[in-house]
Amino acid sequence: MRANVIAPSPAAGYSAGFRWAGYLTGLAMGGFFDGILLHQVLQWHHLLSLVDSPVVRDIRVQILADGMFHVLMYLIALWGLTLLWRNREQFALPSAGRYLLACALIGFGIWNVVDVVLFHWILVIHRIRVDSDHPLFWDLLWLVLFGLPFLAAGWRLRRQAARPGTGGASGARAAMVATLTLGAGAIAALPPADTGTSLVVFAPGRTPLQIFQAFDAADVRVVWSDRSATVWAVHAAQRSDAFRLYRHGALLVSGSMLAPGCFNWLARS
Repeated sequence: MRANVIAPSPAAGYSAGFRWAGYLTGLAMGGFFDGILLHQVLQWHHLLSLVDSPVVRDIRVQILADGMFHVLMYLIALWGLTLLWRNREQFALPSAGRYLLACALIGFGIWNVVDVVLFHWILVIHRIRVDSDHPLFWDLLWLVLFGLPFLAAGWRLRRQAARPGTGGASGARAAMVATLTLGAGAIAALPPADTGTSLVVFAPGRTPLQIFQAFDAADVRVVWSDRSATVWAVHAAQRSDAFRLYRHGALLVSGSMLAPGCFNWLARS
């Protein structure tokens, strides 16, 4: 005789593991969004841009710190996706997908609020724009755009999803959250698109001969170098050229030459 399986009702509430799956994946998405947009695309700051130490101000240490930050976001994302898998029976609820999305929005907003309050204002290890004469304006703008609205939207959607009756496409929404989380992490590791001129930083210990051999193997043309031969500007016609530079010891290949905000503080040190 087969026992009947009774699905839980939304009124009974979702499990803590299911809620935290949404919070953690949203938090990781917030971290990836921050790192990809501000550290890599706009290049307005590094994680440790305002740490006043000769060792930390080395651009290679700054890039390493950014990389470790992304590793942490990967671990948080993995934790959230593991909780999501362990609590997959919650998708028997008709509005589970909306509830998961709501928790992810809350996690995204929490990251941006915590980042500004803790890292910008309390620890002061960086600001949204370290080269601005009015850094508070940019911090508040970031909160208004990506912190508080996401918290409010997630809170409202979670209240609606907790009511019985609504539903549909729960599995699809879960897949979307998981795909976006993993995809954002993958984008963080991509070299720039075909932008022509790129900034290149090599790992410590590379000799000038090895660096020029890397440029020759990647078929790029040197445009400029700083005095320490640490940061190079090269002309790379295709994204595949950047991948070749990574294979030959490049620590960072960045396509932005018109938004060098994250390097400005180095010039003033």
